Amino acid sequence: MRLFAAVLPSTDAVAELRDAVRAVPDAEDLRWTDEAGWHFTLAFMGEVHDDLLPELRTRLARAAARTAPFRLRLHGSGHFGRRALWIGAAGGLDALRLLAERADAAARRAGIPMEQHRRYTPHLTLARARHDGADLRPCLDALSGFEGTPWEVDTLSLVRSDLPVSGVPGEQPRYEVVGAWPLTGH
Repeated sequence: MRLFAAVLPSTDAVAELRDAVRAVPDAEDLRWTDEAGWHFTLAFMGEVHDDLLPELRTRLARAAARTAPFRLRLHGSGHFGRRALWIGAAGGLDALRLLAERADAAARRAGIPMEQHRRYTPHLTLARARHDGADLRPCLDALSGFEGTPWEVDTLSLVRSDLPVSGVPGEQPRYEVVGAWPLTGH
């Protein structure tokens, strides 16, 4: 399975972001992500063998149990090069980064080869450019002042990602939560 650990925004946060995205000027150069795919990736694991899943689940449960719930809100916008448009986060960023480190460590200890560790940049991907010359500026400007309502992050999720296989242009990956553990701070 292709897996990643994530924090999912609350239903209210998704609704607020949906409204903000509707107000963004037309951007034919962008392929917008489906709301079902809105998440903060903590640790991308890639293809994980089934035999590693029990240990991964145990270790992610421990990581969640060691992390106290925290407040987060969607905040501002940014981009990675000229390829991806994202919404950032504000609030409990230190707690979010710590949870990302714990999820990464859990995967490593479960025997999953992880990419080289780099500083975690909290972001929720909204759109990807259809080509390298896409102009993201109008969208960035429209979303730069976005401030969502805080919600309490109280769950660490393990998400399965199924990449498109039909070849239909614009088809989105499908995401399924295959494990979830409460943040308890014990």
